[in-house]
Amino acid sequence: MRLSEEIHSRLLQAFAPTRLEVIDDSERHRGHSGWREGGQTHFKVQISAPAFAEMAPLARHRAVHAALGKEVLNRIHALSLTVEG
Repeated sequence: MRLSEEIHSRLLQAFAPTRLEVIDDSERHRGHSGWREGGQTHFKVQISAPAFAEMAPLARHRAVHAALGKEVLNRIHALSLTVEG
């Protein structure tokens, strides 16, 4: 399973989002720090879920990080999040 698919699956299971986009943005960072051949290093995630409605922005980001887990986060160089309730 590609890392982008694993991110999508974990967030889908954790939050049952109404909107979820996982974009591999690695190619835009070719030659930059952390970039590797084959991509899967830089991601943009846009997620909306009722679970986030009552959370402060920092709590939303922490919840996403917790759902992804260290084993996923350790394989990512950069993660851009847009999290809405």
